[in-house]
Amino acid sequence: MDDLDRRILTALQQDATIPLEELAKRVGSSKTPVWNRIRKMRDNGTIDRQVAIVSSNAIGLGACFFVLVRTSQHNAEWLQTFVSAIKKHPEIQAAHRLAGDIDYILQVRVKDAMAFDGFYQRLIADVDIFNVTSLMSMEEIKAETALPLDLS
Repeated sequence: MDDLDRRILTALQQDATIPLEELAKRVGSSKTPVWNRIRKMRDNGTIDRQVAIVSSNAIGLGACFFVLVRTSQHNAEWLQTFVSAIKKHPEIQAAHRLAGDIDYILQVRVKDAMAFDGFYQRLIADVDIFNVTSLMSMEEIKAETALPLDLS
């Protein structure tokens, strides 16, 4: 990946709907090389997908919870059940396996605390969890989708 690729990715992370002609101007190139590089980055997986970022508040999903999960089971069968449960619930926006005292962290978007309780009840019906701690976000201070690209 060279500087032109990085400039293209930086611009696309800000607005993937930018017309190709404008993008080429912005990155200091012409349309054909920019288009070829975008196609190449899509083909090699550098550009995973292009999506619309929807405001959670605008669609009534203003409550964000972080769910810390500890399990007493560390076998393949439990993990498969857990991953299936995670994929089944669209409220879960992100899920990570962690190093340390907590095994997993989930980011959950719902309407409110009652909706979160309903989600929680469905989750524990799907998978046996040893310990769960839920934290409600009071304010989202920063939420970026753009990855930092070294342009130096």
